[in-house]
Amino acid sequence: MTAVLDAPAVLDAPAELSGDELQGVLAARAAEARRLVVDMAASPRGCHLGGSLSVLDILIAALHRASAGDGTEVVLSKGHAAAGLYAALYVSGILPENPAPLYGLAGSPYTGHPGPKVPGVRFPTGSLGHGVPYAAGWAMARRIGSLPGLGIAVAGDGELQEGLVWETCQVAAAQRLGNFVLVVDRNGGQNDGMVADISPLPDLAGRFAAFGFDVVETDGHDLAELTELLAGDRSSATRPLAVIAATVKGKGVPAVEGKAASHYVSIDARRANQWKRAIK
Repeated sequence: MTAVLDAPAVLDAPAELSGDELQGVLAARAAEARRLVVDMAASPRGCHLGGSLSVLDILIAALHRASAGDGTEVVLSKGHAAAGLYAALYVSGILPENPAPLYGLAGSPYTGHPGPKVPGVRFPTGSLGHGVPYAAGWAMARRIGSLPGLGIAVAGDGELQEGLVWETCQVAAAQRLGNFVLVVDRNGGQNDGMVADISPLPDLAGRFAAFGFDVVETDGHDLAELTELLAGDRSSATRPLAVIAATVKGKGVPAVEGKAASHYVSIDARRANQWKRAIK
């Protein structure tokens, strides 16, 4: 395994870093996390590689936001990308152990979908769509208690085919949950192929706006932009925020970037080493 960065010291004192220094640290974490995901794909069980790699920058930025300690909760609603979440939690200093050698082992908490036995995971997610209302409910609880912090849900674009997502959006807008943030990992792929071929999402920004959301479209691999978008406390906002993050399935591994076949991958150690060397 590649040695992991000493991330916890950074999280303990983020104010000591300049903007460029912080982005350098977050970028290094993202690269290290991608190598760990590849290690998990090289386990006997394999993993959901493509979506784990596409969502990693979003998770790194969201976990950095949560490290402010104001009660912000990050929920990975696309729970099949658990390998990406475990890697992001580890390089962010939240997990005490490297999850890659333990991924999928009997008795290990690092299962194919995340659950609350894993440090940093409050809600179990597996059935698509369920993490979005968890995060909205967290945001509502913080607001009712006059407490700071966001409820951040990270969902996939294929996941938006679940009606529960849109029911939650309707409730979040009606309840004026300005502290609810839904980030869409828009990598264009899903289990059975490409989203555009299965259930297209035309004018997705307009759809969220029609539900009463503030909407931002961004590069889902631009850590500086992502951290800036998630930095505010939104305590005075009255409209939920949808961040549509354009991403690349399999990001960071040229052999699988943009390929629907990267959705679930099992590889041998030789190929894993090749892929890890290609990650920058």
